[in-house]
Amino acid sequence: MKSATTSITFAVACCFAVHAISQPKEPEMESADRLFQAGKFDAAGKHYSKIVAQNPKDHSAILRLGRIALLSNRLDEAQKWLEKAKTLQPDDTDAKVMLAEVFYRRDDFQKAAASLNGVDVSNNKLIISQYPTLNVAKLESFKGQKPYDLQGNGESTRLKFVRTEPLPIVNVRVNGGDEVTFFIDTGGSEVALDTDFAKELGVPQFGAVQGTFSGGQHQEVKLGRIESLTVGDWTVKNLPVGMLPLRQLSEGLGVKQINGIIGTTLFYHFLATMDYPRGELVLRRKTAKNLEEFKKSAGKRVTVPIWMASDHFMVGWGRVETLPPTLLFVDTGLVGAGVKLAESVIKEAGIKLEQNKAFEGAGGGGSLKIVPYTVHQLSFGDIKEQNVGGLYDGPFPWENMFGFHLAGMVGHDFFKPYAVTFDFQNMEIFLQ
Repeated sequence: MKSATTSITFAVACCFAVHAISQPKEPEMESADRLFQAGKFDAAGKHYSKIVAQNPKDHSAILRLGRIALLSNRLDEAQKWLEKAKTLQPDDTDAKVMLAEVFYRRDDFQKAAASLNGVDVSNNKLIISQYPTLNVAKLESFKGQKPYDLQGNGESTRLKFVRTEPLPIVNVRVNGGDEVTFFIDTGGSEVALDTDFAKELGVPQFGAVQGTFSGGQHQEVKLGRIESLTVGDWTVKNLPVGMLPLRQLSEGLGVKQINGIIGTTLFYHFLATMDYPRGELVLRRKTAKNLEEFKKSAGKRVTVPIWMASDHFMVGWGRVETLPPTLLFVDTGLVGAGVKLAESVIKEAGIKLEQNKAFEGAGGGGSLKIVPYTVHQLSFGDIKEQNVGGLYDGPFPWENMFGFHLAGMVGHDFFKPYAVTFDFQNMEIFLQ
């Protein structure tokens, strides 16, 4: 059976560079910007902090400190810096947008919407490229309700995979209905529904954005909300969703009918484990006690620090062949491979595309020509693998989208030997 690549994300292929990236010309700022672009956020933050200590009204450095805190998911710190940046330059929309993302991550949708006052949301480049889930009408529709309101007993729930290959598949219920089939994909952000399935449910629509998928292809993603999602023994109420054609992927995923995706934003609300060897998804309440108990559990594990760009791009340090360490995106929805690299990285590493083995596959944006290759040495954190299969299917649109270099993504085949746990409190991934 031919492999298909289905990495799903609600971002668009539009490069975003941090405001006036080479300004001002002082050596300290240039050094800080260079470190940021290289993904060395902590080191860059120290330089920006030094600039602000010398000049407490340096808007550019303050804005960058807010951005680094947001990447690190230090939301109180991010709010402090971004509000300061907004005070210094009230018309600066980037500070408002990133502040809205702070409130979005806290599930305070009303404050997120209020933060966007004065922002032309439909034409704002930062929203279009990185934060398309910040739709004001959708956010305001949750007034008087608690987003991601968890209903259920106990400290955890388990959901068996219907199948693990070519991606983990689970059965869930939407709005209390019959069981339907979703696949799990950390390349996606909010829970997503197939467009026809959403129509059958009568899901309200609050607008649409252009999504970017494998190979740089585009597909309209509609924005809506559902009353509930039942996963295992728990029901999560009041969820925002995206809507796009997904049933076309059913055959490639080996099931009768795909109706949706569980992405990173749902995981964000839990201490979540994709346990590939045991074939199950484990969701634990997001508490310090549960994290402590998880860490005490038996078994050797590798810890990988992560940052979160946009609304769901989990990135961590890895290494391709003998190139210097680089940031890689955790995309468990990459099918049929362990890695997908930007073309520039493929060339720099001297990786050979196997054109004689090219085939046609399906992605979220349609059909693709897929060319395999092999990465002889690939690491993510301290996990090192040899002869990892890779796929080239066209441009890698996220390479420079976030103002720092992203070399590629690590996919399903790389992670499937492990139980992978996501801790968004301390921004770490555990591989066990």
